[in-house]
Amino acid sequence: MQTQLYFFISVAFSFVVWGMVAARYIWPALRRRSQAESLRPLLIFNSFRFLGLAFLIPGVVSPDLPLTFARDAAYGDLLAGMLALLSLLLLESNAGIAMTWVFNVWGAADLLNAFYQGFHGGLKAGQLGALYFIPSFGVPLFLIVHVLVFRILLRRQSEAVATALAVHSS
Repeated sequence: MQTQLYFFISVAFSFVVWGMVAARYIWPALRRRSQAESLRPLLIFNSFRFLGLAFLIPGVVSPDLPLTFARDAAYGDLLAGMLALLSLLLLESNAGIAMTWVFNVWGAADLLNAFYQGFHGGLKAGQLGALYFIPSFGVPLFLIVHVLVFRILLRRQSEAVATALAVHSS
């Protein structure tokens, strides 16, 4: 039980620290850029989601890691990384913004689902083996980046609506 507590504390601290980094350094650097320029580094970062495939590598994770959890985490991350790359390639177009929405909804849901499946499936931190650092260090950052992507997408959308309303009312 103590191991699970250490894992929870690691995840919680990671959320706090990454939240501080995002608020102090990442968001101020992005908020005044164009939508595409704001999204580009966040999509590049999420292109590293292929790292989740390591959940399927024997010796990296414990042999008793539930296979359904490992497969869902690995392939969900791989798909999120592919969607991030596709979004990046299309970013300068309306299709790129639409794809960024698809990526961000999928990617955030995938991470939240992994937390849910791990918690309700009785996943033990030790079963993650060397990948302990993905959910305790990386996933909080990925989730915070998803929040930033949503914020950028919604901000630009609300600005466009306000501009359209102003044009129509004059």
